[in-house]
Amino acid sequence: MEKNYRTTSGKFWQTVQRLRRGKQLSANTVYSGGGELLAVTGDIVGRWKEYFKDLLNPTDTPSVEEPEAEDSEVDSFIPQAEVTEVVQQLLGGKASGVDEIRPEYLKSLDVVGLSWLTRLCNIAWQSGTVPLDWATGVVIPLFTKGDRRVCSNYRGITLLSLPGKVYSRVLERTVRPLVEPRIQEEQCGFQPSRGTLDQLYTLHRVLEGSWEFAQPVHMCFVDLEKAFDRVPHGILWEVLWEYRVCGPLLRAVWSLYNRSRSLVRIASCKSDLFPVHVGLRQGCPLSPVLFIVFMDRISRCSQGLEGVWFGDHRISLLIFADDVVLLAPSSLGLQHALGHFAAECEAAGMRVSTSKSEAMVLHWKKVACTLQVGGEVLAQVEQFKYLGVLFTSEGRMDCEIDRLIGAAAAVMRSMYRSVVVKKELSRKAKLLIYQSIYVPTLTYGHELWVMTERNDISTQRAYILRALSVYLNEDYEKLMQEYAKPKNLSWTSGTIEAFQKLKAAFCTAPNLIHADPTWPFVVEVDASALGVGAIFSQRRGETPILHPCAYFSKKLSPAEQNYDIGDRELLAIKLAL
Repeated sequence: MEKNYRTTSGKFWQTVQRLRRGKQLSANTVYSGGGELLAVTGDIVGRWKEYFKDLLNPTDTPSVEEPEAEDSEVDSFIPQAEVTEVVQQLLGGKASGVDEIRPEYLKSLDVVGLSWLTRLCNIAWQSGTVPLDWATGVVIPLFTKGDRRVCSNYRGITLLSLPGKVYSRVLERTVRPLVEPRIQEEQCGFQPSRGTLDQLYTLHRVLEGSWEFAQPVHMCFVDLEKAFDRVPHGILWEVLWEYRVCGPLLRAVWSLYNRSRSLVRIASCKSDLFPVHVGLRQGCPLSPVLFIVFMDRISRCSQGLEGVWFGDHRISLLIFADDVVLLAPSSLGLQHALGHFAAECEAAGMRVSTSKSEAMVLHWKKVACTLQVGGEVLAQVEQFKYLGVLFTSEGRMDCEIDRLIGAAAAVMRSMYRSVVVKKELSRKAKLLIYQSIYVPTLTYGHELWVMTERNDISTQRAYILRALSVYLNEDYEKLMQEYAKPKNLSWTSGTIEAFQKLKAAFCTAPNLIHADPTWPFVVEVDASALGVGAIFSQRRGETPILHPCAYFSKKLSPAEQNYDIGDRELLAIKLAL
């Protein structure tokens, strides 16, 4: 392991992941569709083929229709420079597809080899047809959880041809600029410069603001049944047409799915080929952008007047790929939003999973929220894990922090015997594992934390330093003393400039105007646990800008600090008037 750390980082991390997972038992038997236990290799492979064939070819899906080819503003050929750039960005060490071409083969091509690959891509582009190997996927079942003998407890990953993935990446570079400007802000999945943290922060701020003003938020966390594998191809072409993907470009995308087929590989055994009429190709560079376009059409058509206000924005749903959260101020409004969303999903060939979709209400007291989809009632919960972060009906992060501490402790236990106590493993290797696995596990989503007496930052620091002392075999008290020493930090010029702007904003009083009694006043108040404040403003003329006339603040007395948030804000209005 130490040798791999110094020479081959890929093998080093593969070993680390294998040690974390522990011994993985292989499924030598599976249940047939009728519940019979199969033990013969040929029968097992046949059962896997039957399962994935039924999964990827549901009977209630529209047929695949060829889109009409019309003129489009795309280039008539693919330049070799673009193909070369895509090949150079391929990651090494990845599995090959049915043609057994590995990424290292393509990355080692010279100018002549790249010119032939470019020529092959241009033939596919101009003819609207791709080689059969490019449309063939090798499905590998991966166990998720539950009984290893049940096929539904596995998810399939599909290995595709690497030259075909190069062609798909070239198409993705053309499709994305066309559709991205039309994607709604509510969608954060598969978007450049946006990730799970953006969505988590948005949801957290909405809940935090609603809690501060004692406004309930009714939420429904919607789960779609195998969303990626249920996208109907015929509807997908219609959606792409609406988003201005048409002509030769649409035909090129269609060519990847026209003759799509797959086979299942179990160990060294392969099943027969079977056609695939539904779903997006797993592992294809083009699939993420196609999926967010498909989901954006559903969310756009299902949005109504429901939603919660956050500042000047009304937010009715948040969506990250297929992870959907519906928001409404009341149970009735949430039921309307859920009904519209479920109807649009059904029309698009998708289905809401009633067993995994759940409702939750953010409120200081328990409020019932009964939601139904297709006559089935959804469960109401007090907490829900969304994008890896646990949200509760009380709006607190204590449960999430405790969960992260437990997860970090589990990481420590899984790595203790195999990594921590290994004397042959260098200090640098242990420190790298600690920084790459333990710390991210403990601090995931820490940007959302609000430090209180219950979850003081010193508690998190203590867990991190204690784990570090175990990994490096160092004295914990010594590490605490080193950490407590004052640090000599220097600010960058950009940081200094930002601080000066922030300081000026806090220290400069607003420019007040003289109050005009002939115009109406606007009173804005805010209240915290320790004080209240208010601003008197007026709108003059036709301009909608508020101009402050006067402002005040007051520290609350110990008795006033016991008021709830609503009474504190009423007190602020009374004192202001």
